[in-house]
Amino acid sequence: MTLTLTDVTLTYPDGDGRLTALDRVGLDVPAGTLTAVVGPSGSGKSSLLAVAATLVNPDEGAVVVAGTDTVGLSRADKAALRRERIGIVFQQPNLLPSLTAAEQLQVMAHLSGGSARTARTRALELLDAVGLADKADRRPHQLSGGQRQRINIARALMNDPAVLLVDEPTSALDHERGAAVLDLLITLTRERSTATVMVTHDRTHLNRMDMTVTMQDGRLTAPAVA
Repeated sequence: MTLTLTDVTLTYPDGDGRLTALDRVGLDVPAGTLTAVVGPSGSGKSSLLAVAATLVNPDEGAVVVAGTDTVGLSRADKAALRRERIGIVFQQPNLLPSLTAAEQLQVMAHLSGGSARTARTRALELLDAVGLADKADRRPHQLSGGQRQRINIARALMNDPAVLLVDEPTSALDHERGAAVLDLLITLTRERSTATVMVTHDRTHLNRMDMTVTMQDGRLTAPAVA
C-alpha cells in the first residue's frame, strides 16, 4: 500500500485574498519506504502532513491512502481511516502523565474498539520492537526524552497503519538520541511495510532516506542534497 498525493492545492484566507500553502503538490510514497521532507519554516511542510493525514481538506487534487481516495469522504469516515490506516508521530510525544508506557498504547486500541487483552499483548510487542520492553510499567516522568519519543512512535503503530506520518521526531533530542530515533524509524518502516513521510530540519541523515524532497513556497522541488 502507498500514500499518493496528486496535484494537491491548499489555500487559506489571507485578508481579502487567499494564501497558497500547497501548490499542485504531487508525492508518491511506496510501502516500506521513508521519504523525508525538508524546507524552511513556513514552506508548507506542516500543511502537507495535515492533508496527508486527512486532517485538512485540500482545495483541489487527490489524496489516496492505502488504496482509499479520501476526497469526498465524510468526517466520520476520515476519522475511521485515521484510526485504522494512518499513524501520526507528533513533534512532542504528548504522553498522558498518569498512564504507563503500555497504557499509552492500549488507549489507541480502546478507541478502535479492540479487546483489552489483545491490546495489552500488542502494546508489549511494540514496546519490545522499540527497545522499551523493560519500561512497560514506567510513567512519562520516569523516562528520558528519547524513550518518550520511542513510545510516541510505538503508539502511532498500535493499529498497524499503512501510512506513518512523522513531524520533526528529533527536534527536542540531542544528536545521539536523535540518531537512535531515526534508526528506529528506518527499521520499523522496512519491517512493517509502512509508507512513511518524515518532516525534518535535520539534514545529517538524509543520505539514508529512500527519497528526500524539498518544499519551498508550497511546492515540492527536486530531491534535496544531503
